[in-house]
Amino acid sequence: MKEAIYLVLDMENDLVHADGPNGKAAYGEQVRGRRILENTRRALDKARAAGVDIGFVRVGFSPDYRECPPNSPIFSGARKAGIFKLGQWGTEVHPDLGKQDGDFDIVKHRVSPFYATNLEAILRARGIKRIYCSGISTNAVVQATVREGHDRDYEIVVLEDCCCGTSAEEHENAIKGLQRFCRITTSEEVVFE
Repeated sequence: MKEAIYLVLDMENDLVHADGPNGKAAYGEQVRGRRILENTRRALDKARAAGVDIGFVRVGFSPDYRECPPNSPIFSGARKAGIFKLGQWGTEVHPDLGKQDGDFDIVKHRVSPFYATNLEAILRARGIKRIYCSGISTNAVVQATVREGHDRDYEIVVLEDCCCGTSAEEHENAIKGLQRFCRITTSEEVVFE
């Protein structure tokens, strides 16, 4: 039984692809400038070589947005913008990351990948004790994963160079706030075990 998983958080086309709505805005600038896709692919290749489970976490809603909270400052604009619609190109994992059939798919309707998803069942069934994670944004899904994972007694490892926010300052502040709850490393330094 494997004891670790690498969770790749919200690396979907609507957020990180150069042709996506956020890829043309602040996120896209940070994704390209920090080489998030390349770094994440390096980490994924290392995790696969080590036999570590891979899980892709994606935010998405039904075509009628029935799960989308209307009063959420983060998600309320999704319906108007027509983004995060499941079954569409925008909610697919970025193609450069090489998603494979055996990878776990965790679809969430809120910031946290633990809330009302299949994640906890996967972790328990696989005997997972350590969660490696990265993605965007550092101050939303990455923070939620670290804090909630910590409180569920998982060892958490964040791959800092595979994360970003809408600005370098936002990312740096989020990483500083997480240091008490996890181990911080990079795609080059990480040893998946």
